[in-house]
Amino acid sequence: MRAKAFILDMDGVLIDSNPLHAQAWLLYLSQYGKAADSMLERMHGKRNDQIVRGLFGEDLSEEEVFAHGAAKEALYRELMKPHVKEKLIPGVAGFLERHKAKPLGVASNAEPANVAFVLDEGGLRPYFSAVVDGHMVERPKPDPQIYVRTMAQLGVGAGECVIFEDSATGIAAARGAGARVVAVRSTEAWLPPTDFSIRDFGDPELERWLSES
Repeated sequence: MRAKAFILDMDGVLIDSNPLHAQAWLLYLSQYGKAADSMLERMHGKRNDQIVRGLFGEDLSEEEVFAHGAAKEALYRELMKPHVKEKLIPGVAGFLERHKAKPLGVASNAEPANVAFVLDEGGLRPYFSAVVDGHMVERPKPDPQIYVRTMAQLGVGAGECVIFEDSATGIAAARGAGARVVAVRSTEAWLPPTDFSIRDFGDPELERWLSES
């Protein structure tokens, strides 16, 4: 079935944010005398509550988890603010402009404030008719719930939808939702097989593949 709608993850798909997320975590942890190795691996594709518990312990209260996550994300936004436009994944703004007549959605495990920050500071919000963040679902990726909800908001079925993802957990969620998946290889992380793969949205073969999908 021809693709009628596109859903995009945010971190690593709309914006090259993972290195600054890792930097923000390391700065935040240093305030507590903590260090962590492989920060990119620890956080890639995960929701903040999972990351916080992995770093500070599983016995934290919900309030403590939220406080740690909110403080770190405020630090991330401070670091990212001067660089949002230049950190957008190459070609993504043009891609969204070319396909603005289609139903477009964002589905991200990220915190609501971060999603709003990237969409607003990056000038991308007008393109999206559905925005679903990690606090709007009970189960984060790799559970497909976030993509099922986004497709429902867009009014499309799984067979009509192509999802763009940059993490193994996100790809699993998209597959579980029944959609076709394009891997965006903006990081060095290993990714499972998908229907199509790009380095960024400047890939000359992407439009051809979409027109035939």
